[in-house]
Amino acid sequence: MERDVQFIGQSMAFLDAVERASRAAPIRRPVLVIGERGTGKELIAQRLHRLSPRWGEPLVTLNCAALPETLIEAELFGHEAGAFTGATRARAGRFEEADRGTLFLDELGNLSMAAQERLLRAIEYGEVVRIGASRPVTVDVRIVAATNADLPRMAEEGTFRADLLDRLSFEVITLPPLRAREGDVFELADYYGRRMAAELEWDGWPGFAESALEVLEAHRWPGNVRELRNVVERAVYRWGREDQPIAEIVFDPFESPWQEPPRQVSPSADPAVGTAASLPRGAAVPIPEDLRMAVEAYERGLLRDALDRHRWNQRRAAAATGLTYDQLRHCMKKHGLHENVTSAA
Repeated sequence: MERDVQFIGQSMAFLDAVERASRAAPIRRPVLVIGERGTGKELIAQRLHRLSPRWGEPLVTLNCAALPETLIEAELFGHEAGAFTGATRARAGRFEEADRGTLFLDELGNLSMAAQERLLRAIEYGEVVRIGASRPVTVDVRIVAATNADLPRMAEEGTFRADLLDRLSFEVITLPPLRAREGDVFELADYYGRRMAAELEWDGWPGFAESALEVLEAHRWPGNVRELRNVVERAVYRWGREDQPIAEIVFDPFESPWQEPPRQVSPSADPAVGTAASLPRGAAVPIPEDLRMAVEAYERGLLRDALDRHRWNQRRAAAATGLTYDQLRHCMKKHGLHENVTSAA
């Protein structure tokens, strides 16, 4: 687990989540941490452990998505020698390693149904049975689990045990995405920028130019804090001029001048919207039944196409369409396009 345990942020949404974790830490009950990738679920797990009476005992981590289904149970519960092919000697599982401490199960939604059943029994009875063994081993483990999956929906669909969800959800801490943390982008950018400048042995910290701060603020951050850290550290490293504010931000390091342009998409899927260019010469342009709606649909399609071509970087899309940033934001709000953003460059 990464040892960077700094909690950087001042937004109420973020501070409320940290405070909830602090209050839950001393209690022995399981805690479920929900959040998008890069929001700091591992840091919350560390906080829950270090503020608990178990702080001097092991904090053991298992990423449930990093192992094939056939090995997860052996990793969790251990195995005896000869229990399966390749098991040349007995091995304790993560539950035994975390005895009297905390077991952090990351990407919980990837557990198989069989592993979920054994996990439920371990939580309810405090006993685990190694694969190939007949006698249970008593353990005292506090469970902290994390996921970005919709576990209640999975329980309704039958892909996650509802009784296990009930046992794990004594407390649920939902971490806000970075786009919902008002004011935290600047604070995080300054923190990671200063740290990168120190790593590069700069004499001082020039900060970011106003234009760079505006670009950082406008970004949607699908990768949240982890993405921001990479973007900021890359910007400082590439800038290289420690006496001038950093003015260049690269969100997508894979961008290339030799990259093939994306396939052009029709500006609108609305069959009522047509273009004169697509008609035979001399043919009459069809008039839609509702001209206003057709014009709005065409405008919406043009905006979406520009945003898609620029990977939802709003400042680049604004420049490409001849709009100011504020005008583009107004049009996006008018057409509800901000609700459809899933990625950014």
